[in-house]
Amino acid sequence: MFRRSADRSGFARVVILVPLLGLLLSGCGVNNIPTYEEQAKAKWSEVQNQYQRRADLIPNLVETVKGYAKQESTVLEAVTNARARATSIQVNADTITDPEAFKKFQDAQTQLSGALGRLLAVSESYPDLKSNQNFLALQSQLEGTENRIAVARRDYIEAVRVYNTELRTFPGVIWASTLYKSNKPMQEFTVAEDVKQPPQIKF
Repeated sequence: MFRRSADRSGFARVVILVPLLGLLLSGCGVNNIPTYEEQAKAKWSEVQNQYQRRADLIPNLVETVKGYAKQESTVLEAVTNARARATSIQVNADTITDPEAFKKFQDAQTQLSGALGRLLAVSESYPDLKSNQNFLALQSQLEGTENRIAVARRDYIEAVRVYNTELRTFPGVIWASTLYKSNKPMQEFTVAEDVKQPPQIKF
């Protein structure tokens, strides 16, 4: 009789301790790593969406400029080639944990940004093009998209900072080394070397 009541009290303790232990573990950040990982992946998807939006605008922009500035064939070709390179790179959720693939993606987007900048600079030499309603609408959409890209990149960088910090600090480092061994730090966008250098001013 005494043994039965001891077994029951032991079972009752286990029933109480298991949920309590579960609550303690959830309070210790065991879910932080997958939560932050999913948030960073969602932000990465938004970055991709905005880059795709920009890529979709480019053919119309090139065709419009071509109608007014056929002699700028090298600039038009550079934009078309840069777009082709940027859109040919296969990206997915694994890209953000692969430094080489991420750099390849970022370099292609940087080259496309540079080519677009040169295309828009060329348009300054053509007053008829600058006043064309189609060109103005495309230019406005492109500027809006560039702003969206900047915001999406900023949000992604912040989400990656939170995720990477969780992997390296207590108690996240414990979960990273036990439950989430396959989780790797995610890559951040960097500023291109030519953008880092201050512009030279000549008088």
